[in-house]
Amino acid sequence: MRTLAIDTATEACSVALFDGVTLIAGRHEVLGRGHAERLVPLVAELPDRGRADRIFVSLGPGSFTGTRIGIAAVRALALVWGAEVLGYPTLSLVAACAQRQLGPAPVTVVMNGGHGEWLMQTFDADRSPLGVHHSLPPADAVERIVTDNVAGSKAEELAALRGFGRAFPTLPDASLALTLPAASLTSRIAPIYARAPDAKPSVDG
Repeated sequence: MRTLAIDTATEACSVALFDGVTLIAGRHEVLGRGHAERLVPLVAELPDRGRADRIFVSLGPGSFTGTRIGIAAVRALALVWGAEVLGYPTLSLVAACAQRQLGPAPVTVVMNGGHGEWLMQTFDADRSPLGVHHSLPPADAVERIVTDNVAGSKAEELAALRGFGRAFPTLPDASLALTLPAASLTSRIAPIYARAPDAKPSVDG
């Protein structure tokens, strides 16, 4: 079985193609913006233009636009290829990328969450989440963290504010998608949001 993995939920845009558990090829670019323009060409650069029996896609939390771009692209590819689609949380993949460097140890992922807040979630040595993710002001994130290891786009800032700890300033890389625990995968393909919407629907009096 071939698996295509796609991650567009952060400033990074990455794709990877696997045959079984073997990585065939991958692409990883830090774009900031422009995922909509680069995603399909990156997939097309893979062997057999990325065609796969199964597709993994990041569901967030992260960039609202980037997450939706990835989900829309995967739905289109799955329709054409008749492929199965499974989603995974972005922060889980960041933890996996960090643990590739630090080994099997607990790590707290801290990413830019918008509105001046940071996304934060802690993972055990086996990459399973220890609780849900939170969107917090930086000062609250410093108070809440319980691990020495910090990973993600805000890792160095958090470690500096706290005054100690090992920082791994990593972004998600689709080439490690198959290392995610099976429990982190879902067939419910919908964005995971960092916080409740700012706008609320009006209610008739």
